[in-house]
Formats: sequence, C-alpha cells, structure tokens
Amino acid sequence: MLQVFQNIFKIPELKKRILITLGLLAVYRFGAHIPTPGVNAQVLTQIFDSAQGTVLGMVDLFTGGALKRLTVFALGIMPYISASIILQLLTVVVPYLERLAKEGEQGRKKITQYTRYGTIVLSIIQSLGIGIGLEKMQGPAGAPVVPVPGWGFRLITMITLTAGTAFIMWLGEQITERGIGNGISLIIFAGIVVRLPAAVAETVQSVQRGDFALFSLLGLLIMMAIVVAAVIVMQQGMRKIPVQYAKRVVGRRIYGGQSTHIPLRVNTAGVIPVIFASSIIVFPATLARFLNKPWAQAIAESLSPGHILYTVLYAMMIIFFAYFYTAIVFNPTDLAENMKKYGGYIPGVRPGKRTATYIDAVLTRITLAGAIFLALIAILPEFLINSMNVPFYFGGTALLIVVGVALDTMQQIESHLLTRHYEGFMKKGKLRGRR
Repeated sequence: MLQVFQNIFKIPELKKRILITLGLLAVYRFGAHIPTPGVNAQVLTQIFDSAQGTVLGMVDLFTGGALKRLTVFALGIMPYISASIILQLLTVVVPYLERLAKEGEQGRKKITQYTRYGTIVLSIIQSLGIGIGLEKMQGPAGAPVVPVPGWGFRLITMITLTAGTAFIMWLGEQITERGIGNGISLIIFAGIVVRLPAAVAETVQSVQRGDFALFSLLGLLIMMAIVVAAVIVMQQGMRKIPVQYAKRVVGRRIYGGQSTHIPLRVNTAGVIPVIFASSIIVFPATLARFLNKPWAQAIAESLSPGHILYTVLYAMMIIFFAYFYTAIVFNPTDLAENMKKYGGYIPGVRPGKRTATYIDAVLTRITLAGAIFLALIAILPEFLINSMNVPFYFGGTALLIVVGVALDTMQQIESHLLTRHYEGFMKKGKLRGRR
C-alpha cells in the first residue's frame, strides 16, 4: 500500500489532480467556518445540540456542520442535488429536455446550465425560508436566534447562502474537471469525514463517564465493520452476461469471433439513491419545524429518524431512485442495437428487441436486490443507534456515502496508475467496479 501511494506522486498529472482536489476541499472547509451576519451562533448551536438524531441533525451532517453554525455554506450542496433530481425527472416527461439529453455533449452542457439556474432558484427559496424560520426560533432559555429580525436580515441571509451554494457548486465542478473526479460526492464525503474525529472523541468520553457501555461500543464497531464489508461487496458485485460476436470478413481480414461479457453491476446507481432520498425527505419536515403550529410540529416529529413514517418513506425513496437513476444511465435498447450492429448476440437470445428485453429483465432483478440492500443498510443501523444512544452521524447513511465515494475515488486513481503501467491498490485482482 505504501508503494502505491509513492507511485501516485510519481505521475505528474495524477499528482496535480490530487493536489488540486485537496486544495479545493480545503477551501470548502474554510468557507464552512465563515458565519452569516445577524445570527446568535451560540443560541443556534444549543438548538442543534438538542436536535441531534432529528431531521436537522441529518441536514447538518451533509453540510459538515455548516448549518449548525449558519455559515455561508449552510445550505451545502443540497439545492444542486435537488435541482439535478428535478431536471432528470423533467427529462423523462418534457420532449425538449429529452431531445437535449440525446444530443451528446452539447445537450448535456445545456442541461447542466439549466441545473445551475435551478440551483440558484432553490437556494433563494430555501434561504428565505431559513431566514424567516430563524426569526421565530428561540433557544432553551428563550433567547432569540436573530436579535434584529426583519427584511434586512432576510435579504442578507438570502444573498449570503445563495452565493455560498453557487460557490460550492463551482468547487464541485472544478474537482470533477481538474481534480480526481466525483466533485459533488467528494464535497459531501468531506463534510461527513471531517466530523468523525470529534464523534470518536465524544464516544470515548461517553464511555469514560459511564454514559455509554463498553460492550455497546464493541457492538457498534462490529456493526460498522459489517456494514463497510457489505457495502464493498455490493458495490463491487456484478452479473456478467456472456456475449458472442460473429465472424465478419471485410476485404482480406476477419473481424469478430470473440467471446466477452456485459458487466451489469448489482448497484448501478452507487450511493446516489441514498443522497437523493436524504435530500428530499428532509424538506417537508424542515419546513414544518419552522412553523409554530401543532399540526406542523406533528408532521416534523413523524418525519424524523426513528419514526415508522420516516422509515417507510425513506426506504421507498431509496428503492425508487435506485431504479430511476439506473434507467437514466443504462439503456438496454441502445445496448442491444449496438450489439446487433457489430454482430454481437447473447447465446440463446435473438438479437434486437429480444436482447433488450432480456437485459432489462436481468437488470431489473439485480437492481431490486441492490436497492433493498441500500435501504436496509441506510435504515437498520439507525434503529440500533437510537437504542444505543450514540452520535447520529455514525449511521448507515453516512457509512454508505463514505465507503461508496471512497471506492469510486480509488477506482479513479487506480485507472491512472494502470494507464501508466503501475500497480494499483490490489496486486491480486483489480477493483472490479472499474472494469
């Protein structure tokens, strides 16, 4: 492993990309400590400390603690993710967007531009809602979060938080283009990982005080190890469909006659369904929490982690987005047509429409297994955590994102290493998800 890291810095391009990625992530973490004007940060921190294990705690998890301090990056990257979900849903129903999606690079650039506009609009709406909600919030001792409420504070909050989200969006795009890739995922990854040392220290202190049993800590560590191993197995797992290419004679040369396979990943969508579902399920409860009405508080309570309605909706959203994202990134009809064009066929299956139907049926079955696995990993640890009284950010959602993004990043680095004829992270067998 030490030799692998030495090889990374022997490749100038890879070294440059990693340093750019680390530099941009450092800028992101620096911005997460710049406070928004007009807020009593101490009172707001007290409110979030009492809201651990709730929707506010989950939102604060993805922003790396920026929401808890209401910094310029308090909204995080969630408006961008929400805008991406909306655009992808509209791509299926709006003919113009569907044509853009099929126009290749130029069409994708146009859709990305619309996503940026949508991000700004959502950021303005959410920041206005946060500003109004903060004016109504009070600390445990009755102290207001906003000492001087009014439209002046609301406008400053809107401008500051919207600019912060736009800057994070730009950072993510720069990491994707100039860095190691997966910019948006790495930003969420950084926000989660940066809190782990404090979480470990807090857990150790709880054990020393006697608030958290040592036996429970060992059980938590075993659970985390099992979840990490299961996530790696499912992320790397795939179904290989054999493909045979017929021989073709072109001039004096013979082409084809090869046997290969189509690698269908069990979890094609990766951690995207978890991120999508988490970003959507928090909004109704967050908005309801800002309203000082009994029915709104009841909704916020029922949509908090640990409640049956939250669990059911969260699981259903993860399964839905697993199928939805897989359908967007993988088109069995196009694959079948390309195979038919080059003389490829699946043994025992007719080329063309029958092949597309067969691939779609296989993909549907394995995606169901992957989606149910994601839902279980995201939900089951939350019940154990709530019963064991440990920090919320040790949950299955955080582990799924951290492990999934780490695997994708390792695959990106290994691709660069193998291209330059260096050994990758694993000498016996390569990371299968890259193939």
